[in-house]
Amino acid sequence: MFINYFDFYQIPVAFFPDETELRNLFFKINREYHPDYFTQSDALTQEKALELTSINNKAYQTLSNPELRIKHILQIYGLLDEDEKYQLPQSFLLEMMDINEQIMEVSFSEDPEQELIRLNQQIANLEENMKNEISPVLHNFDQNPQQVELLQTVKDFYYKNRYILRIKESLSNFAHR
Repeated sequence: MFINYFDFYQIPVAFFPDETELRNLFFKINREYHPDYFTQSDALTQEKALELTSINNKAYQTLSNPELRIKHILQIYGLLDEDEKYQLPQSFLLEMMDINEQIMEVSFSEDPEQELIRLNQQIANLEENMKNEISPVLHNFDQNPQQVELLQTVKDFYYKNRYILRIKESLSNFAHR
């Protein structure tokens, strides 16, 4: 069952929630419902406390992590299907194909270690550019949550980010060979 963690904390859906408020809500609920406080209670009360504490932990873990928060917001609006074969822009895919080819060519390089450093920097620059491009969209949504059409751009960013994460894993695996 999907739980909207923003509703759980009774805060507005936002890509940049107030982190202090979020932390305070987490600790408040944790103090109220931690199972250790209900050891003398009946089984139903203990189970309810355990369930609320579990939801609280998962809610805080999700909302305090920017990547998980983006995923959660897309899920809230029904824009994310785990089995979806999302089509990324052709220009992005071509850029990723080029990076993948460079990764495969590292072993033929005269200085593979230096080449790995260069590729890691190239990917870090790409990630930074993507974050700089998406940041105004995220802020705009927070200020105007009725502009749901902005979430399509966020979805695109989410899937690009996942793709880059796979490339980084590939690069890391290659470096350990």
